[in-house]
Amino acid sequence: MRHLLSPMDFTTEELDKLFDLANDIENNPAKYAHACDGRILATCFYEPSTRTRLSFESAMLRLGGQVLGFSDAGSSSASKGESVSDTIKVISGYADICAMRHPKEGAPMVAAEKSDIPVINAGDGGHQHPTQTLTDLLTIRSLTGTIGNFTIGLCGDLKFGRTVHSLIHALERYEGINFIFISPQELRVPDYITEELKANNIPYEEVTNLETVMPQLDFLYMTRVQRERFFNEEDYIRLKDFYILDTAKMELAKPEMLVLHPLPRVNEISVEVDKDPRAAYFKQAKYGVYVRMALILTLLELV
Repeated sequence: MRHLLSPMDFTTEELDKLFDLANDIENNPAKYAHACDGRILATCFYEPSTRTRLSFESAMLRLGGQVLGFSDAGSSSASKGESVSDTIKVISGYADICAMRHPKEGAPMVAAEKSDIPVINAGDGGHQHPTQTLTDLLTIRSLTGTIGNFTIGLCGDLKFGRTVHSLIHALERYEGINFIFISPQELRVPDYITEELKANNIPYEEVTNLETVMPQLDFLYMTRVQRERFFNEEDYIRLKDFYILDTAKMELAKPEMLVLHPLPRVNEISVEVDKDPRAAYFKQAKYGVYVRMALILTLLELV
């Protein structure tokens, strides 16, 4: 039995197979319409979510399976003090696979240790978000044909952004990746990540100005400043609109540069950018369903 707690749980070769499967699902949905008949996915979300939870549910339903679960901690026995360990032991008797989001880092790992069914980390605090990373990698590969030999700018909240942390770790394994970290000083990428990049001789630079690096980028990965990660409202208000991508900034970019965003967005991408053919974030959200379908099938050993 396998779990997915980190994007590093799969080798790059295994990821290629997963992405091949996701692309086949995209092109031949009828072929997989009953692949999970009789199987149940539990979505245990102790933290709010729209895309991740609904994309997991859509994935299982499209595979012919069923879904049960809860969408916030207040509607679960966690509100009565039940531990994650006890919850997953119970869920193991109700479902065949579980997707868990939790505000505490490491909670899905604790669940996996006690679970009798595969556990998927659907986001744990500011730590990891591996299925978003799989979505990001599938999007890059599907839209450009490969993963590697590009410059990616990651912009916004790089301190608390679990999607950013997961993506950096995953991309470290591919050839020719150059990172540009774009953030205010208060939200710069954690030291443990830059130290790891240095140790592996992976090129990166840290800047505060988005416009100056736009012409260099093959991908721009925008993120929102996350109100829920701040300890005081004043800091959030001061930083929330630090970066706003608009058409003027897009004019500085390469004709083939793609804009990604894990969503939801607030103000960091102007709606006028949606019309730009380089805006790939809604396609990215759709790829999230296909990759989660492929992941469910893989972890349930149905392919």
